[in-house]
Amino acid sequence: QVQLVESGGGLGQAGGSLRLSCSASGRTSWITKMAWYRQAAGKERELVAAIIPSGHTSYGGSVQGRVNMSRNKVWPTVYLEMNSLEPEDTAVYYCRASLAGGGDIWGQGTQVTVSS
Repeated sequence: QVQLVESGGGLGQAGGSLRLSCSASGRTSWITKMAWYRQAAGKERELVAAIIPSGHTSYGGSVQGRVNMSRNKVWPTVYLEMNSLEPEDTAVYYCRASLAGGGDIWGQGTQVTVSS
C-alpha cells in the first residue's frame, strides 16, 4: 500500500507565497503520477497541478501562471509552490498518487488560508 503525507500549509498573505510538500511511503514504485487538488468550503475539489516521473507538469486553469509543481530528485516526493496568493486560494490542499493498474491514494490534506 501507499501512504501520503502533506506538509507546508498554514496562513499566507495576499500577494505572498507558500510551498507545500508531499511525501510518500510504502510501495512507491507503483506511483505513476502525483497531483495536487484543492477544495474550498462549499465547492468541489479541483485539480491544481500534476506531475509524472519525467517532470512533465500540467496545471488547472484557475491557478495557471501562479503555481509551480516540481519533484524531488527522489520520486515521488513533490512540491507545490504558490505565488501571488489570493484569498480565493484558501482551501484544503490534497496530494493524490495515481497507481499503476488503476486506483488512487489521497493524503489527509493540509489547510491553506490566505488573508487579504
